[in-house]
Amino acid sequence: MTEPTTLTAPVLVVVDHVGGALTAPSAEVLTLARTLAGPAGVAAAALTDAPDLDALGRYGVGTVHVPELDGLSPEVTAVAAEAVLAVAREVEPAAVLLVSTFAGKELAARLAVALGSGAIVDATGVAVTADGTLAVSKTVLQGTWDTTCAVTRGVPVVALKPTAAEAVPAPSGAATAVSVPVGFSAGARAVRVVSRTEHPRGGRAPLSEAKVVVVGGRGVDGDFTLVEELADELGAAVGATRVATDEGWIEHSAQVGQTGVTISPRLYIGAGVSGAIHHTAGMQAAETVVAINNDPEAPIFEMADLGVVGDVSDVLSQAIAELRRLRQG
Repeated sequence: MTEPTTLTAPVLVVVDHVGGALTAPSAEVLTLARTLAGPAGVAAAALTDAPDLDALGRYGVGTVHVPELDGLSPEVTAVAAEAVLAVAREVEPAAVLLVSTFAGKELAARLAVALGSGAIVDATGVAVTADGTLAVSKTVLQGTWDTTCAVTRGVPVVALKPTAAEAVPAPSGAATAVSVPVGFSAGARAVRVVSRTEHPRGGRAPLSEAKVVVVGGRGVDGDFTLVEELADELGAAVGATRVATDEGWIEHSAQVGQTGVTISPRLYIGAGVSGAIHHTAGMQAAETVVAINNDPEAPIFEMADLGVVGDVSDVLSQAIAELRRLRQG
């Protein structure tokens, strides 16, 4: 008998939208879900009245389940959880996948409790084992350990880190939307969002979604000009350490670390970053780490794949000049 390599029931993916468009991390999760679901297929739960059906179809979704929110905001986690649970009752999935954002982690925890199962967040990979269960990969302890985890009962809930998978469109397909009624509890109805202020994102990719991130630390001495120029040359996001944001050199939304944004880029470049644990805890999953610091004893060099000892301004200026030369040539 052939051992199973895919799940026998559908995989349900909770998809995110920004400005009416499917987000890049959700496309990544959908791509991974296709490899797990096999013939059972991928279903989506969209917490928006107008899901991006064209994009969802391109990434292999057949049916998009749209919970009837009854005027409630899915930004309230209790609302989102009860809406997704209503979809799960209809789909009866083998697993629930979503993006490992701050909101996604909280949603994953609520879903796991309600389903009587377990949640694994900040996953970097998911595969189906020979016995048909899910093996979930994640890095821990500042990237010093690679672990494999499994949910031992019920429907696994897995939150995948942005950039952990490559978004690849399906060969063909079209998605159709199906409305799902939801009986919201008094607790879910008790909180309402009365106002929101969206912070400008600029032209760069959001930190949590970027495949390349250039981070400035104490060593830039208050001047992020070269950090931003290098980021623009690489199509990267700009990040910072806590020292840099506390000093007011850059906005706090750029902070990477335990009390900031957690990132998992393909390439991380740290300029003048010492490598304090409260920062490295937020970038431990980076595939390749490049460190630039004038202190050869800086802790960041212990986890760097490439370390450059030198003046940050000199090194960044030369890197920018070389990138521009290569582009022009």
